[in-house]
Amino acid sequence: MPNALVIIMAETVRLDVGGMTCDGCSNRVKESLEALSGVVSADVSHEDGVAEISHSGVSRDDLSTAVRSVGYTVDGQGEDFHWRDSAVWWQSANNTKWCLIGCSIGDFGTIAAFQFIFTDSGWSAMMIMALAMFNGIMTSIALETFILLSQMPLYEAFRVAIGMSLISMISMEAAMNVTDFVLTGGAKLTWWVILPMLIAGFLTPWPYNYWRLKKFGVACH
Repeated sequence: MPNALVIIMAETVRLDVGGMTCDGCSNRVKESLEALSGVVSADVSHEDGVAEISHSGVSRDDLSTAVRSVGYTVDGQGEDFHWRDSAVWWQSANNTKWCLIGCSIGDFGTIAAFQFIFTDSGWSAMMIMALAMFNGIMTSIALETFILLSQMPLYEAFRVAIGMSLISMISMEAAMNVTDFVLTGGAKLTWWVILPMLIAGFLTPWPYNYWRLKKFGVACH
């Protein structure tokens, strides 16, 4: 009887939600809404950019705040930006980690190839680093696409991966290669330079990824 009463009294509200690009985004919005006391259910579509919420006695402002708190916009307005959201720091760190793994595969692989295989290529350190950066970005996109395949078809996964922050990947690659050059004097891999490269590659784009996620809700992990 209590459940039937809730269903009878439930109202439906439709919110226009911006910043969603995949099922992961839809699920985050759905979870944030259904965590509110009084919300019966939430049907969220990233394709349509809407959330339809059945609730009992929950204000539209509270529903909108719940959506904005996880990094998405409602009616074109997001949460006021600040640097104090530990959940967003954690999520952006996870996003940065996966990007770093993808970039490192192509970057380290390229440098190692010229260091141990194509030793007489005649390429300068700058040329090798430029190629390493390009290959790192490509492997990062490939890894992002693979991760997203669990959430969407191949074409859409590739499109979303391509649309992820090029600024983040370029800054990550630049930081890694500059660190390598400063510490070794060239495009070289040694056991002691890998960790500083990874740390620089992680820390450089992390604040940007936080800002992008917090302000625009752009992330798909």
